[in-house]
Amino acid sequence: MNNNIIKVSRNTVNAPTSSVSTQTVAFSHYNNISAQLPIDPKTGEIVVGCVIDQAKQCLLNIKTIIESIDHVMDDVVKINIFVKNISDIAAIDEVYTSFFQDALPTRTTVAVAALPMSDALVQMDALISNGEGTAPQAPCKLIKVSRNTENAPQGLYSQTVAFSHYNNLASQLPINPKTGLIVSGGVAEQTKQCLENVKSILESIDHVMDDVVKTTIFLKDIADIDAVNQVCAAFFSSYVPARTIINVSALPMDALVQIDTVVSHGDGTPPQLPEDTSLLVIEASNTENAPHAPYSHTVAFSHYNHISGQLPIVAQTGKVVEGGISEQTRQCLENIKAIVESVDHVMDDTVKINIQLKNIADINAVNDIYTTFFNSELPARTVYGVAAIPMDALVQIDAVVSNCEGTPPQV
Repeated sequence: MNNNIIKVSRNTVNAPTSSVSTQTVAFSHYNNISAQLPIDPKTGEIVVGCVIDQAKQCLLNIKTIIESIDHVMDDVVKINIFVKNISDIAAIDEVYTSFFQDALPTRTTVAVAALPMSDALVQMDALISNGEGTAPQAPCKLIKVSRNTENAPQGLYSQTVAFSHYNNLASQLPINPKTGLIVSGGVAEQTKQCLENVKSILESIDHVMDDVVKTTIFLKDIADIDAVNQVCAAFFSSYVPARTIINVSALPMDALVQIDTVVSHGDGTPPQLPEDTSLLVIEASNTENAPHAPYSHTVAFSHYNHISGQLPIVAQTGKVVEGGISEQTRQCLENIKAIVESVDHVMDDTVKINIQLKNIADINAVNDIYTTFFNSELPARTVYGVAAIPMDALVQIDAVVSNCEGTPPQV
């Protein structure tokens, strides 16, 4: 393990630039790509046209960023698609598949209440493999491994894409794989089916639920949180992964819940040798300086830490901080900072930030606070609006943090 791995933040003038994020932030064997709106980089304006034109522009922006760092679209491991209208998915799919020649990445698709520019119909971010690593790691021809099982739902995605020491699973809807239909029942039954699908995918690649590092749970009704948490508790026997719960306007197939999963992959991908790497340890950690939650504050595995979604809650009181969006943004980031510092890291180790806003018009106020928490290059970032946030908060933020020391093998 190396304590001196370097985070590499890069921008290209050929894709839209931002004063509050970096287009791509690489660390070790992954690159995090900031959310791309359908902006023409030459004009700085949303492209004129329908959702197909806008989806194409989002993907062209991602492609341009990827090619600027000597990668290709088939290096993409995961794509997240945020739409204003869930019925636009079919149209987006018409252009989406044309950007990939090999196996499709894993994917999450949700409808959200608002996007950062009012004329935007779609926004996409991406995670890509980075076989060369970042200095002083020596470049190595790691293989991306895409797999599917008939025991889980199929779609325009790979169910799981492994690269190096992580697996990213396609977000799972509550679909019964035998019928191809949403399972009958309410949110509890649907959550159970989502997790059964996750479990089936993991077992098909010789993994278990306790290998999960992070779950992001998309809910159509934020009031369903308690019911969802009760079902989740039955699926994680040893520890609870990091978690973010996000309200969405709609999900594919009119589902009530969808679950996105990041999984530790100790055996790595070839030419990494399983006997050298299969015993890496998941390090779950909590601190009393951040709000208590029914999941881990941070879960580290190999060279990354995943931070649970942070609400603007004061740890000492368990209540939302007094004030407006500025105070709430600061509290969310103070909570993340407390978690990061509790595991001997700093905010500038952050590679990706995800922000959900109850009012997308608050974005400028958020940015004023946000930039004060970083002293060097800003992380990659995704921002979108949601109709509701737990505890009636105005903002929620989660993070992915570089972990240069890695996690140790068991003795």
